[in-house]
Parts: sequence; structure tokens; C-alpha cells
Amino acid sequence: MKTSLIITALTTFILLPASLAMTPEDERSEPVVLSTEEALTEWHKVFKVFSHPRCTNCHVPEDHRPRWSGPSFGLSEGEWAYHGMNISSGETRDGQDSIPCSACHAESNSELPHGPPGAPHWKLAPVEMIWWDQSSAQICAQIKDPARNGGRTLQDVADHIAHDALVHWGWEPGPGREPAPYSVAATVTAFENWAASGAPCPAE
Repeated sequence: MKTSLIITALTTFILLPASLAMTPEDERSEPVVLSTEEALTEWHKVFKVFSHPRCTNCHVPEDHRPRWSGPSFGLSEGEWAYHGMNISSGETRDGQDSIPCSACHAESNSELPHGPPGAPHWKLAPVEMIWWDQSSAQICAQIKDPARNGGRTLQDVADHIAHDALVHWGWEPGPGREPAPYSVAATVTAFENWAASGAPCPAE
């Protein structure tokens, strides 16, 4: 019995790398109330994550077509292509209308460079959460709007970043892909500081 428990514990530890680990509440620092200028600096950190290809490639508009962009695809800034094989998620955003995302995307990354990435519940973000080709001001307004952020409060959004395994994939995207900047914990801290300071949005 003891051996079984030890093996289970070790397996759980091995499957959850530190950089992907959920952020326990007792490890999250209390948000700091900042000036508007300082809060906008915190928002800029969050925007750098939200506007990174690891996020925007799946936060796409109503065409339901994931993108390929960023250096890992050999593309320069501003260059992009639609996902290969003419993939469309359909209105379900997970390919149930055509080819399910899970046909290629497992619950973990392929070990091969540029192999199919994977995480639990692989799918596109809801269409109202579009970040593709959006400005900092546009994403800021969207993330504050419950009608366009999944009905969440700002604290709910922070918790979503802190605990969602598919979100965490952005920092562990598999071999051959550049991760999103900062880390889960740093992004949650910046987001909570920004929210606690009135959640100001940039002019553009």
C-alpha cells in the first residue's frame, strides 16, 4: 500500500513540471495598489503574454481557423499563415463539426521538435475572446467585459490564468516553440496588481 502511494505521488510530480504547476493560493502574493501609470505598466506585461503567438494563434475570429505565427514557424513579425491542412474548428471551436482537434492534439506535447502540441481540452478560445490582431486597448476592454470573457470577474480571470492547464501550455509549448514571456506566477501577479489598481486600459 505504501509503495503504491509513493509511486502515485512520484508520478503526479513527474507529470506536472514546476513551470506548469498550478499556483497555490498560499504562494500568491497580495495584490498591490499602484498608481495609474504603474498599473498600466503591469497591464503591458499581461498584454505581452496575451498578444504572444502562443495565445493569439488560438484566440481567433469567426472564421474558426487557428493561425501559425511567430519565429517557431520561421515567420517574421507580422507574417502568418492559417493552420496547415485547411483546419477549421467550426462553431464548436474544437473541430466536432469536421476533424476534432483531439485527432492530432493529445493531452500532452509530442516529444518531437515541432510535433503536435497538446494539453487537456485542446480547442480554440470562444470567438468573443478574440485576441488575434487586436490592440492592447481592445484586449484590455474585452478582458474586463463579462459578456466577452466567459462571464468572469477580474479575479475569476486571474484564477483562470493561475489554474487552467490549457492556459499553462503557453509557457511549456513543446520542443521547437518559443514560450510566452514571463511565467504563470509572474503573469498572475501583474494581472492582480493591475486589477487591484482600478484596471486602467491604455488609450490604444
